[in-house]
Amino acid sequence: MGLFDIFKRGLEKTRTAIVRSIKSLFSDIKSWDDASYAKLEQALVSTDLGYAVSHEIVEDLKDRYKRGLIDTEVDIIKAAKERLLAIITEGGEPGFNFPAEGPAVILMVGVNGSGKTTTTAKLARYYMKQGKSVMLGAGDTFRAAGSEQLRIWAERLECPVVTGKTGGDAASVAFDAVKSGIVKKCDYVLIDTAGRQHTRKDLMDELSKIKRVLAKAMPDAPHEVWLTVDASTGSNALIQAREFGKIFPISGLLLTKLDGTGKGGIAVAIKRELGYPVRFVGLGEQMDDLQQFDPQSYAEALFS
Repeated sequence: MGLFDIFKRGLEKTRTAIVRSIKSLFSDIKSWDDASYAKLEQALVSTDLGYAVSHEIVEDLKDRYKRGLIDTEVDIIKAAKERLLAIITEGGEPGFNFPAEGPAVILMVGVNGSGKTTTTAKLARYYMKQGKSVMLGAGDTFRAAGSEQLRIWAERLECPVVTGKTGGDAASVAFDAVKSGIVKKCDYVLIDTAGRQHTRKDLMDELSKIKRVLAKAMPDAPHEVWLTVDASTGSNALIQAREFGKIFPISGLLLTKLDGTGKGGIAVAIKRELGYPVRFVGLGEQMDDLQQFDPQSYAEALFS
């Protein structure tokens, strides 16, 4: 299955909501009016593209129609896809801040229930399939089952992992994982952390400590800090990304459960408001269903 087909399957619910709305509202050119455009805008907002993005797409469609550039529902779908792609690729996609030598250290952060630990394991699987070596750090020492969950995943993947005791120092686990990754000459070190709300100052302070300690283990580490958000929560995912980013530096997003929601437009809303690049998306329950985000495939899948 090609990358576009994977995105198309994963975004089926969102695509269906958008395309059905366009076909029902614009099947007859004689009925195109302001009310039709208003209903389309509401439909786009319902997929959590956000008001600003939805309004921009609809205003662009109205302008094209007035200039005689579109006159069928197929034209509308094509034009909407072009505008969405322009929005999500605006400013270009920043590259990864990975070092020239030594392992790339990625710190995984996010709230409870976002799928962070499972996504960490899926990310390890993704890199291992590329022939890369990975070291895992089970830094979720806050939950009793936190470290154990990642350890079980590591066994299934046959991937080395550094764990700690429940209630232990998460920063020490992160430090040891990086040092072990350096010794073993790993390509990547993925550090899982405890799920936390941005309102928990003690846990946010712990993140800052982990970040400082990682820099002692390896200069410039962590090289990337990725926030995991549950796409099925819709606008709440945007709120999480907005509030979390106020307190802790974020260099990218991983959107989980994108396949299980009709609100797949949230990737665009977050990019437009916060500028965070979407690094990976979860498009299924299987270990291989984590995909590196591709704007072209995403836009094509939403409006195919």
